[in-house]
Amino acid sequence: MARTPNIYGGGAQTNINGLRFERDTDLMQIIDSSGKYDIEANKVYKNGMLIAEYFSKHSLYTGFLEPKGIAYRDYISAKLLPDDAFIIGRTCYIIEKKYQNVGGSVDEKLVTFPFKKEQYQKMFSPLGIEVEFYYLLNDWFKNGRYRDTLAYIERNGSRYFFVPNELIDNIDI
Repeated sequence: MARTPNIYGGGAQTNINGLRFERDTDLMQIIDSSGKYDIEANKVYKNGMLIAEYFSKHSLYTGFLEPKGIAYRDYISAKLLPDDAFIIGRTCYIIEKKYQNVGGSVDEKLVTFPFKKEQYQKMFSPLGIEVEFYYLLNDWFKNGRYRDTLAYIERNGSRYFFVPNELIDNIDI
């Protein structure tokens, strides 16, 4: 019997769909295409002034924390890898992108942000940088079954967005 392809998610398909979502929501590409900013490597400039630095995954450590003398193991027990991180002034915006098209394990992951934010804050506190934790979600999460989860996110000091430009506008770029 021929195997039926997985078109919904789970297993390897979760990774494929999630990676596609991350690519389609490339925040630096969206910022660059706006025509309002100049992008040089991971830096965002407006009118010649540096307004933001961008990092993703391991580059948050190698490109920002380690050069400033912050070794994550001195503050947390396991490295966290953000989908996106923007340093703007004295704030680090951690952005996690979540894609789903069927019920699954990402449902439970949405409520883990208080722990993650706390972990990031431990590393950034010596630098005098505050951490904000935001989600960029696909439309799946507009379903009423996520009403309590989305309310929990906001009630506990985080935010979520469905449109990348709205997220960008809310981190003051």
